[in-house]
Amino acid sequence: MNKVYVITGGTGGMGKAIARRFGHQGHLLLVDVNEERLIQTTNELASEGITSVTTRKVDITDEQQVNELATITGEIGELGAIIHTAGLSPTMGEPRRILEVNSIGTALILKAFLPLATQETVAVCIASNGGHMVPRNAAYNSILTHPLEPEFLTQMEQIARNSEAAYAFSKLGVLLIVEDQAWEWGQKGARIVSLSPGTINTPMGRQEASKQEAMKVLLANTPLGREGEADEIASAVQFLCSSSASYITGTDLLVDGGTTAGMRRLAQLNQ
Repeated sequence: MNKVYVITGGTGGMGKAIARRFGHQGHLLLVDVNEERLIQTTNELASEGITSVTTRKVDITDEQQVNELATITGEIGELGAIIHTAGLSPTMGEPRRILEVNSIGTALILKAFLPLATQETVAVCIASNGGHMVPRNAAYNSILTHPLEPEFLTQMEQIARNSEAAYAFSKLGVLLIVEDQAWEWGQKGARIVSLSPGTINTPMGRQEASKQEAMKVLLANTPLGREGEADEIASAVQFLCSSSASYITGTDLLVDGGTTAGMRRLAQLNQ
């Protein structure tokens, strides 16, 4: 049966790099909110010899659209992997919308695709090293783990009062959701992992760097002394979806050039 690799945010810098990595392994189902970008990306991939591609315009915060996406996936073939890169960065929305897309959207995707999971299916959720910079706390861990609860947005808006905080909390939520759901996915012989990029040289990354002074601090404290490239994230995703990672589930992989370690070092020096 044809293996299907679903990539949400499939027209973004990381999404396209991942599509190029998986384009010859099976059928790509690229998902985005922008139809024009989907057409452009399909044409780009076709020019590189990647032609087994289906696209779908989806708002991942709309449960009906997400469920329809899962149905289409099942009609195309067997789910090889759902690689969830879609999300909003701090400069792309107000706190509520960031929480809707990054937290609720992630939960809706995983809920819809779990029934399609089979032996060796992998779910990869793109988080962020920003999620590692929020201390875990029982006061909000449980809220972040269950973003489909009716009071989620009301509760989190009281905690995350600006877009930067909403982004960091939402990405901590991705880490917690992956840990929480590892058992359910494992019962189907499937794996679920998250991957936390640092500062990556993509259009979204460049937008953040141009509008946030804090990004300069992060880069200055990155041991490797540079931004990451989209294909470095794609390479890590390909590893996580491969048999070489067959015993990795319920955890996160930091791919940030050491930024998280560097910021912890800076905090210790400033004590």
